Amino acid sequence: MAKIIDGKHISQEIKDELKQEVAALKASGRECALAVIQVGNDLASSVYVRNKKKACEYIGIRSLSYELDENTSEDELLALIDKLNADSSVHGILCQLPLPKHMDEDKVIKRISPEKDVDGFHPQNVGALVIGQKGFVSCTPAGIIQLLKRSNIQMEGKHCVVIGRSNIVGKPMALLMLRENATVTICHSRTRNLKELCKEADILIVAIGKPQFITADYVKEGAVVIDVGIHRDKNNKLCGDVKYDEVEPVASAITPVPGGVGPMTIAMLMHNCVEAMKMYS
Repeated sequence: MAKIIDGKHISQEIKDELKQEVAALKASGRECALAVIQVGNDLASSVYVRNKKKACEYIGIRSLSYELDENTSEDELLALIDKLNADSSVHGILCQLPLPKHMDEDKVIKRISPEKDVDGFHPQNVGALVIGQKGFVSCTPAGIIQLLKRSNIQMEGKHCVVIGRSNIVGKPMALLMLRENATVTICHSRTRNLKELCKEADILIVAIGKPQFITADYVKEGAVVIDVGIHRDKNNKLCGDVKYDEVEPVASAITPVPGGVGPMTIAMLMHNCVEAMKMYS
């Protein structure tokens, strides 16, 4: 029976550690602030933004909320980002994606100062990850590293297969596993022998974006399985990219959905915000 990697518990550990750190910083006269920009009223984005605000409140980070109408012009959004970049009391800036279709997401991401880019999406921070220098790392992959470390799962020398090559999860995940001295294979929608490659993995990280795609015959006996996906099944229940009930008996450790990778993303965003204040203010 697999060990269940409890993302709720581990994310709470991280938030409790940050809460203590933020209290100590406040006592020394330093207050951390995160600005969150949302354009339009996408339901999933609204839920995520609300959860970020709750995490800020719990940890003691000052949360600045900018809820803009979906008809806001790109120039108006860029002007707001410029204003926040110039405000020394703001340490992190996050622009919730997706943006309305009339806005260029790439342009908006590049406009946020790399020193305040707590999402880790700016090309300068991505480049720093590639060459092994200090910078902000995309929160979901950073959270997965913490899940593995805090569950005492060894990465060094292990074969890690990452399914997915997105800029937000797949690519940074592979680079972070290399940093931990794992041997990494990246698979994606065009990979021909996907099942065979997955079965070679000591650590299988699944971000394929297809509900319950990975079944037991993709998984080596005793592998660690990390499920990044989140979907609704035919009964409207949350599920991941992995067929959990089939894979759990084969794996040595596995993340559930919900309660696995998901809670870690916001915990690592909070971590990045505190680091931004310490590094750059």
